[in-house]
Parts: sequence; structure tokens; C-alpha cells
Amino acid sequence: MPRFYIEADLTVETTVELTETVFHHWVKVLRAQVGETATLFNGQGGEFEVELTEVSKKTASVNVLAFNPDNRTPDFHTLLGQVMSKGDRMDYAIQKAVELGVAEIQLLTSERCEMRLKYDRDQKKLDHWQGIVIAACEQCGMNIVPKILAPVSLEKWLAANLPATKLVLAPNKDEMDVLADATNQIALLIGPEGGLSEAEIQHANQAGFKNWCIGSRVLRTETAPIVALSILNYSLKV
Repeated sequence: MPRFYIEADLTVETTVELTETVFHHWVKVLRAQVGETATLFNGQGGEFEVELTEVSKKTASVNVLAFNPDNRTPDFHTLLGQVMSKGDRMDYAIQKAVELGVAEIQLLTSERCEMRLKYDRDQKKLDHWQGIVIAACEQCGMNIVPKILAPVSLEKWLAANLPATKLVLAPNKDEMDVLADATNQIALLIGPEGGLSEAEIQHANQAGFKNWCIGSRVLRTETAPIVALSILNYSLKV
């Protein structure tokens, strides 16, 4: 069944007009006909089965048939602090992090960050990344849409009120099991392509972050959150 995000209030046994985006994807691209059904979600929790009841040249309406409360979110809440990277790498990291159940993504700048947003272009880029989040939710079945948080410096983020369990991908010289006492509220810090500097890792440690080494190989910045979130999903029993 096709599945779409819609910015609209949804209630069972009501009629809703499709937004331009959903109308284009479902009616124009997929050529949906009256009587066909789809799943709609609005990010407020749960999803709705709807039936296409009326189609005109530029608009369409649906009847809301049923509600499913399942959000398909992990039992733990992860705030991903991701130092920004250029081009498709950032898009890929965001898309896969959402598929793996991340709750929020805080964009970060750091000493070796290769990307600096211009203030006049910030919103356009943030809208682009939020669109990737929505598309990933449509694909994977998540009904609570993660937020992309506007960029802040790593230093400022480390001083913020962060979740109880704090992890930074970095060498773990003591080889301690950092997940042994993990809570269901997690802050996960991923550095840029060139990695966090030693001073930045020490600053993170001073802010309560534990070094988490997830293998002997050096992962790319867009690969690291995928591996880390996959391990959290397995270890913390989604």
C-alpha cells in the first residue's frame, strides 16, 4: 500500500483534501484511481488508512477509514550529533539514521568540518534535509518524524543539557563496555570526515561523553552513524 506524509489533521470517518505533494505523488505519478487505498501519517503519531474518493484535475479527496497507533520507533531515544559533511554524504547519513530509528539529528560544526552554511541559505538546506527525513519515514514505516536541528558549534552542543548516556566514536584505550550501563536516552557524537581532533575528544570526555570504539577500521562519517545505530538497535533490544 502506498504510504505518504501529509501536513494535515487526520481523524477517522472524516474527509481530507490531499496536499499538493501527496496529490502529485499518488494521483499523478502512481496514477491512483477512485477506490484505491493508501496510508497517510502526519508525524503526530500513528498512521491512517485512507480511500481515494474524488479526483479532479488539480485536487483529490480521501475518506479516513482506520487508525493504526504503531509508530515503529525504538525503545530508546537517540539524539545524533553529526558534524556536517558536503554533498551526498550528509544526505546518506541522515537517510540511513532515520531508517535506523534516530529521534533527532543535531547538525554540528567542528575544527575539521568541511561545511559551513551561509545564514541566507541555511533554511533552504535545512528544508532539503528535513525532506530527506520525511522520505525516509515514508519508506521505512516510522510515524514520528525526527527533527533536523539547525547547526551549532560542537563546543556549544557539549555545554547543552544532553541525554544521560553520552557516546563519542573515538578510540577506547581502556576497552570498557560503554553500553553496559546505557540508558534509553542517548547522545551519540559523530565527527567529520577528518575525525574529531584530540582536543575535541578530550572536551567531549570532560562533558561526560565516553569513547566508543566499534572496530579496528576507520569508518567514513556517513558510515559511522549507520554502524553505531545498528549496534544500539541490537544491543538495546528494539
